[in-house]
Amino acid sequence: MTQPAENTVAWFQIGSDKPAEVGKFYGDLFGWNFTPDPNTDGYDLITYPGGQGPSGGIMHSADASANHATFVVLVRDVAATVAAAEGYGGKVLVPPTTAKDGLVFAHILDPSGNNFGVFTPGS
Repeated sequence: MTQPAENTVAWFQIGSDKPAEVGKFYGDLFGWNFTPDPNTDGYDLITYPGGQGPSGGIMHSADASANHATFVVLVRDVAATVAAAEGYGGKVLVPPTTAKDGLVFAHILDPSGNNFGVFTPGS
């Protein structure tokens, strides 16, 4: 699988309190496929027909107040990117966090309040 270029949108996430319903919606609309993520409980991986691998995910939310759709950018160094974002007026929502598979991610608010993520892949 080819890794996307750094500093590009390389992942997206949909948070939903109705993951089966939203999965059916996007599956019917775009032909997307969904499988449970073996590394994260309550998360489904999204693949496109003809895609090389997962390109996004559905996070199972406890209630509608946590529903969202956000993009995630592949970066070289999550901690350095978070620090730079803070310097440019961003606010950290989720500090750098390491998943079971070594993936490191963080969530940031831009100056107008939009939530986005950054990550470096795991093994």
